[in-house]
Amino acid sequence: MNERQVDTLSAIAEMEAERVRARTGRAVATVRVSPGPYFALASILTFSSVLLLRSEYYASSLLVIALAWSVVPLLAFTDRIAFDGQYLRRQGPICFVLKLFRIYSSELAIEDFETVETSAVRTLRRGGSVRYRYRTEINGKGKQFVIASGGNSYRRLVRELFPLIHEDKLDNRSRDLRDYLNDPRFVNRKTHLTQLAPERILDLAKSDFKLGGKLNERQEKPAADVTPQDVERAHLLRRLGNELRVSGRLREAGEAFRRALNVTPRGAWLIYDFARLLRSQASANSDARLLSRARAALRLACARAGNDLVLLPLIGESFLECGDARQARIVLQKTVDIDRDNYKARLGLADLALREGKLAHVIHQYHEAARVSSEQALVRYARREAEYYGRLNDDEEYLATELRRINWLQTVTRVRRLSARVTNAAILLALAGGYLDVTLGSIGWSIASSSLIVWILTLLGTRILFDRSKPRSMA
Repeated sequence: MNERQVDTLSAIAEMEAERVRARTGRAVATVRVSPGPYFALASILTFSSVLLLRSEYYASSLLVIALAWSVVPLLAFTDRIAFDGQYLRRQGPICFVLKLFRIYSSELAIEDFETVETSAVRTLRRGGSVRYRYRTEINGKGKQFVIASGGNSYRRLVRELFPLIHEDKLDNRSRDLRDYLNDPRFVNRKTHLTQLAPERILDLAKSDFKLGGKLNERQEKPAADVTPQDVERAHLLRRLGNELRVSGRLREAGEAFRRALNVTPRGAWLIYDFARLLRSQASANSDARLLSRARAALRLACARAGNDLVLLPLIGESFLECGDARQARIVLQKTVDIDRDNYKARLGLADLALREGKLAHVIHQYHEAARVSSEQALVRYARREAEYYGRLNDDEEYLATELRRINWLQTVTRVRRLSARVTNAAILLALAGGYLDVTLGSIGWSIASSSLIVWILTLLGTRILFDRSKPRSMA
């Protein structure tokens, strides 16, 4: 080996060492993994220890219960998702062991993100406020990270990670979190400085503010009377309204939007944000009238948006969230007519075509999405989806296999939910029946054991059936 080759190998080794140092750098933000699976494991182990205790295996029962409530919580506490500025990775003892034996490596660079989707679950509702728990799912290169909200660590991760993700990879809720998720103390301070009415007063007030009505037109200021200070105040109120909406303080958010709309009632972005608030209120209160108003506000936002190629796809996605596929298609098609290279509009049209069962249209839209995107991860995702639906369209045997898999998945999911309910009911029967009749208690434990085994098997079956089937290689 000559000196030039040695220098080349040394340079390559130094580059690799620098890359490893960058990947193992100090985490900018970390968040604990959702403890749900660990709680489920601890509950199963606890149930097993009770069965061992009933069978008079006292030492084994003590060992299992100690494992359930000492080791499992420790694993849940140390299992974290960390972001170091370039890579998102899973940390913890289990991940370290799996990675050490090359069984599992969960690490994903920002540029390899393909989709970032956030769902919101209401955990508590009080008056005009709800408590949201957000669940963000990040996919890319066959890997998946699930991040659940839970305090300042989640807000810090969103603040550090989401601004670095390409706009086309974020759905509407992820975009809202990126722009408007804030510390509750700062939101309270801004609400106090803006002098919004207290929540207890707003709860008693009737919310009858409407867009485009005659009363609204009479109260609207002439354009010449709107000062730059008024416009700036409306902008600050719009931001505060979105921060309150994301925090779940819907009634106060409505008051902030009402004040902003009194100043600038024709702002397309402001009307769009107000429509999303109406949709959140409709979902929280199960109010069809509010949902209808949200759709009307989205139509008005679309009319005022003009040729805004950033806002129009967001309006189309919001129409889908409101269950109005017809208006969603009109908006997304309008976007494509203005700009044929709009990635989000292409994906929205593909989703609509899939809902209608038009596989040829789905394939076309995904191919177009792959063509127009400059992001390698988005191109990879769109091409993979186009190939999958193309295979469904061309191969009847593969289509039958996938339909069978989906039917099995739905059946297994229903059985899993039923077995979970039966397990809980049988445990209550065993505990209560034990005081009344030993035979009744034994029947309860037997039913609980059987249904728990069914639940575990269906859980494993769900994980297996969730992945798409691999096509058979042609000879």
